[in-house]
Amino acid sequence: MGTMISVELATGGSAALLDEVFAWFDEVDARFSTFKAGSEVCRFDRGELALADASADFRSVLSRCADLWGETDGYFDGYATGRLDPSGFVKGWSVQVASDRLLAAGATDHCVNAGGDVRVRGHAPSGRPWRIGIRHPWNARAACHVVSGTDLAVATSGVYERGHHVVDPRRGRPSTGLRSVTLIGPDLGTADAYATAALAMGPAGVRWLGDLVGYDCVVVTDEGRKLTSPALSVAA
Repeated sequence: MGTMISVELATGGSAALLDEVFAWFDEVDARFSTFKAGSEVCRFDRGELALADASADFRSVLSRCADLWGETDGYFDGYATGRLDPSGFVKGWSVQVASDRLLAAGATDHCVNAGGDVRVRGHAPSGRPWRIGIRHPWNARAACHVVSGTDLAVATSGVYERGHHVVDPRRGRPSTGLRSVTLIGPDLGTADAYATAALAMGPAGVRWLGDLVGYDCVVVTDEGRKLTSPALSVAA
């Protein structure tokens, strides 16, 4: 998936369960990679795979991406670059699925982190709620904000590693104005897509985020201003 993935089990679980989780991520990478010619994404994009012949996960992801297109007024667009690329949803979705499976298997206290997209359940090894640092856009070793909780999905879309690469689908070029957008809520796939959409909107994304129900946000602008949802406090 082009990123580091870590899984921490505070209680419950086993080596075999961890193997199952990472096998799931291997499966997601093989199916949804935009870099592997044999993936379902690439085969579908080239017209070599009919939707009816695709896997259930692939069909489900495309269906959800279509819904997200409508929910974001077209700013979350799997075809924004001209080719099929559902990565803005898939990473968060795959972590959410992994977390759901861990919970169902009895690993009630865990943290799954895929390149800064984080899903936590229960408590950390200390017995306290998990603390999640949101990367500072100009200092990779610092956090610009910290959130804490026992059941959180935290997804960030930013430009600090790849530059302004998220395309505004209406203008057909990378959006500017926002340095990073972080969404905090109940579902990581949705949070991931919403963060991508808001980044694509540029400054107008701040107002759009303010109208979302069930999700809080932390936004850093290109000028260095940090904006947070009124209900979102900094973890102690």
